[in-house]
Amino acid sequence: MSKALGSANVGNDSRRRTVAAGTAPPKLSSFQPFFLGTTMPACLIGLGSNQGNRREILEAAVARLAEHPRIELLARGTWHETSSIGGPAGQPRFLNGALKLETALAPHELFECLRQIEIQLGRRREEHWGPRTIDLDLLLYDEQVLDTPALTLPHPRMAWRRFVLEPAAEVAGEMVHPTIHWSIARLLEHLNTSPPYVAVTGGIASGKSRLAERLAAELPARTIEERPNWTRLESFYADPAGQGWETELEFLDQRAGLLRTNAADWAGDRWTVSDFWFDQSAAFARAWLPEERIGDYMERHERLRPTVARPRLIVLLDAPAETLLARVRGRGRSCERRLTVEQLERIRREVAEQAGRPGLGPVLRFQSDDQETIFAEVLAAARGTV
Repeated sequence: MSKALGSANVGNDSRRRTVAAGTAPPKLSSFQPFFLGTTMPACLIGLGSNQGNRREILEAAVARLAEHPRIELLARGTWHETSSIGGPAGQPRFLNGALKLETALAPHELFECLRQIEIQLGRRREEHWGPRTIDLDLLLYDEQVLDTPALTLPHPRMAWRRFVLEPAAEVAGEMVHPTIHWSIARLLEHLNTSPPYVAVTGGIASGKSRLAERLAAELPARTIEERPNWTRLESFYADPAGQGWETELEFLDQRAGLLRTNAADWAGDRWTVSDFWFDQSAAFARAWLPEERIGDYMERHERLRPTVARPRLIVLLDAPAETLLARVRGRGRSCERRLTVEQLERIRREVAEQAGRPGLGPVLRFQSDDQETIFAEVLAAARGTV
């Protein structure tokens, strides 16, 4: 039975199989037709263990993948020891790594193959983010995007997990995340160069301020909060067509001032959480301003954009408009009494579209109303970037 090389990349020959020094490669004569005249999908696999003999277990997983007749193991990196993120406190440290491979297996077949190897090596799924003997994650399958009950591609949390990106960059830095449109190397560079800053965004009454407050208390972090001019908003909601331009410019300038990068508060490792995102300004402007004013507004927005801090992580709270309207009615602000479900839906849609534009970096999206789950996911995501 062959075993994978210790910590070196296999190289550029996509037909080489990774084997231990001095060990003959597996006989592939019966399998060769899978390779002839075809290009197999390149895949990225993340590995982790914090139970038992971690290295031995991980090496066994690598060996089983290398021996699979429909998998070509291309490269592997070094093992990285990391602290656990999320889940129960006091867990042992993890050993993490990554593999790049090609396969004739379809995505769900490869996913099931990984699951079976986990089971064979003693994995028991008993506790969310709990200790585990072996964890094999299908991170990327070429640039495919899937969202099924069993499998989501790309892996929904990989873009803000340093313990995933650092090993992955060793073996597949050039592979591209198909929804963020950044390479693995660029995602890692983003974690290394951006300030520890989480921007929370969403429509009106989506829960931005409450989530920002809870994150700031737990990380801990300083909070940057919007301070709306309620008198201005009263006039604006009464007459959006007449008051929209001045109101949106006021919000734009306030956000730019609060997030200006020359402020000393951005220095160091202290976390910052804001209950708004600078680029949501563009979304709200598209929702409220007449078409003929959008160009002038966006010119000003783009002029200010390079002067503001870039979030390490954007959190989008994308609740349905009906839910937002119920919250608006529940909090009883007089200036918001005229808001309609149609207006809230337009704003929600524009913010979601803005967050989906290429080049922004990692965006963590939530459409559920489970506040505890959202808080736990965002907190783990923020800590995972460090």
